[in-house]
Amino acid sequence: MQGSSPSDNPPSTASPPQLAAFSKRSHHGSVAPASVVRRDLVGGRRGQGLRNRRRVRRPDARRVVLGPHDPSLSSFGGLVAFNALIEESGVAQVLRSVCAPLKTGRSVVYPMETQVRLLLDLFVVGGTRLFDLEYLASDPLFVHLAGGRLCCLDTLYSDVQRFDDSARDKLATLLAEQGLAALRGRLLTRLHVDVDTSVCPVFGDGIEGAVPGYNPQYHGRNSYHPMLARIAESGTLLGAQLRPGNTTLGKDDVDQLDRWLTALDSFLGDSPCLVTVRIDKGGDCAALFKVIVKHRRRFVVKARLTEDLVGEILAQAQWVTTERDADDTVLTQVAEIDFVRGEWREQKLPPLRVIAVRSRERQGGKKVDDSALTLQAFFTNDFDSEAEHLVLEYDERAGIEPLLAELKREWGLEKVSSRDFVANAALLLLKGLAMNLLRRLARQQAPTVAQRWRTYGLRRLLILRPARLIRTGRRLVVRLGGLPVDVKRE
Repeated sequence: MQGSSPSDNPPSTASPPQLAAFSKRSHHGSVAPASVVRRDLVGGRRGQGLRNRRRVRRPDARRVVLGPHDPSLSSFGGLVAFNALIEESGVAQVLRSVCAPLKTGRSVVYPMETQVRLLLDLFVVGGTRLFDLEYLASDPLFVHLAGGRLCCLDTLYSDVQRFDDSARDKLATLLAEQGLAALRGRLLTRLHVDVDTSVCPVFGDGIEGAVPGYNPQYHGRNSYHPMLARIAESGTLLGAQLRPGNTTLGKDDVDQLDRWLTALDSFLGDSPCLVTVRIDKGGDCAALFKVIVKHRRRFVVKARLTEDLVGEILAQAQWVTTERDADDTVLTQVAEIDFVRGEWREQKLPPLRVIAVRSRERQGGKKVDDSALTLQAFFTNDFDSEAEHLVLEYDERAGIEPLLAELKREWGLEKVSSRDFVANAALLLLKGLAMNLLRRLARQQAPTVAQRWRTYGLRRLLILRPARLIRTGRRLVVRLGGLPVDVKRE
């Protein structure tokens, strides 16, 4: 059983009966946390601990008789519910309109919309590259949902290169809609959009857009530098953009950030929800500040400790201690600085608030004096909140780092399937869309305690379910294994 993580903890709003329904007592008599008891949710039986003193012995596998091959068995019974969600939510209709202009003609055997649906199935079951389709060609349910037969890899490689700028923009819009769907029906007072970039090394030559750039692990290696936006309250993606490896976060990303915030504005409408954009020091750019202010949103951005900023902090700072340890040693101090960058005047930005923090425990700080405290600074357009509260609010942006790790490990963010940059950009959007759809399926069918699981657990619970295909009359019946009852709780 996989160990729990902080993100797996059940929401505090869950009622005691719900938690009790998925909690079991250990052999010591204590109640195990509901989020840890995963075996019950996937249809397994928990161990009896030490209550049964009989020694456990493994059987001799040589005495187990292997029966004949059964071509009606599938490993992906959850694909039925996943594809039903795509149809019911209107995603299939949008995909048809997006793909219709990309591949036309009477001689078309594999329509573009069918290929895109095939890719979503491929990614949601755990495939990370187009080549992984070769391993799934023997699964009867996967093939049935693909239309009864799978195309060759050459056809699929050619099809993913058909996405033009218009089609990718529509895919990005669909990705944002499915990421925001997690917030529908909720009473929102605060919302956080975290923007971050990641380095994805590419091991190969001749791949378009993969060039050397900032790469702390593989120096000089060709790479991509994707940018992503996360909705902190739902753990879903608001957007994703593939960029060449020599790209840094800055004024060239203004248009992309503007599109993401426009999608958010369209979703929220006239809601009084307070939206905060959080970016690391790569976002210390006047052009990015200006687009956020244009959308009337709040931001908290970590500052680059340039020489002029450090000089002003050392000259002006009147430190206020906000945290001490048991020995009365200073742990954290904050101060507000009167500082204006030259580019702020050029962009005609309104006044910004500069908060300096020095601490013994914060990571990523810079030593600027002889004390044991390291220095950090933040820019914000919020002049009402307490300075220390804004710093703590920025710290919660760290939740995007596990999401990036999840995208790399479970969705193959670093896996490149094509030498064509346009194709790889489209595949990144499709992977993000598949992740948002899996999250939406979890909200509809998974128990409350499982809805915050990461991709590995959700796949095991909802998608990777053994199934048998039975043909009766003119209907196909899929009998699922694993869970003894329907997991739907909403």
